[in-house]
Amino acid sequence: MIIIFALFLLSLLVIAALAIVRTENLFVAVMLTSIFSLLMAANFFILDAADVALTEAAVGAGITTMIFLSALALTTEREKPVPSSRLAMVVVAVLATLIIYATFDKPRLGDPNAPVHQHVAPWYLENTPVYMDFPNVVTAVLGSFRGYDTLGEVFVVFAACIGVLFILGVKPSEGSMYDPDASGLRHHLIPQVVGRLLVPFIVLFGLYVQFHGEYGPGGGFQAGALIASGIILYALLEGEAAALRALPQPVLMGLVIGGASLYGGVGVACIALGGNFLEYSVLLTNPVSGQQLGILLIEAGVGMAVCGALLSIFHAFASRPVKS
Repeated sequence: MIIIFALFLLSLLVIAALAIVRTENLFVAVMLTSIFSLLMAANFFILDAADVALTEAAVGAGITTMIFLSALALTTEREKPVPSSRLAMVVVAVLATLIIYATFDKPRLGDPNAPVHQHVAPWYLENTPVYMDFPNVVTAVLGSFRGYDTLGEVFVVFAACIGVLFILGVKPSEGSMYDPDASGLRHHLIPQVVGRLLVPFIVLFGLYVQFHGEYGPGGGFQAGALIASGIILYALLEGEAAALRALPQPVLMGLVIGGASLYGGVGVACIALGGNFLEYSVLLTNPVSGQQLGILLIEAGVGMAVCGALLSIFHAFASRPVKS
């Protein structure tokens, strides 16, 4: 039954992808992209990748859609016609054929003898309870075993935020159509009722994911995205000015800089205590407790940086004058 549902979702993904490519209406393309992200999140849940599914649903279907719509307000509604290229179609067809052919050599879904399950995965599953004493191996891999890689991802988010603010951070000119005190959806009853009910639960769930990531699906990336989506929903309901009063721009930049600094600072503290960079076991007398404390701290830094960066990028787009 699950296989049938997975094939159904895969068919919908193909249909949505083709519709995105074919449509010339950019608003329709953005909506279809959001639907595509929701379908991908459902596929990730079927594949037991709950952590990735949470991120895809919050970022892909939620925040990215709002950023696309904000960017769409600065341009035209329809795609400009471009001359078709037979060469591009040939290249796409050849690559698609090669990718489909390569899938024939893939192992069966869930096969315990697949190479990926015979490499380092058994070691992680066996040693995570010993070194860290919590069940979510994904958090252990991302926060500790692959701590350097995750630190790099945090600074990529930081750099992306700074880049967007450099490009779009200029204040709108006088006489533009931008109104920071716009009422949002305040005069629409159904979005107001449903949105006000959802916002606190979204933020609360984000905090749960943040501080429960060691024991269930979640962590800093998912939590930061969820909390940011709740604040963006509040901005849509009450207006951007209300959202900025709740979390001013300096606070958002403080979250971005503070989150990245907290992550790096934990690594420096590990060196100061006689260990290696991001070797959390030296933070406390008990190495297992030290690992737990270190992961808790760096996950908090990740959540802060992701939440602050996503909200800063959203406000950078939302504060631009609308194209008339």
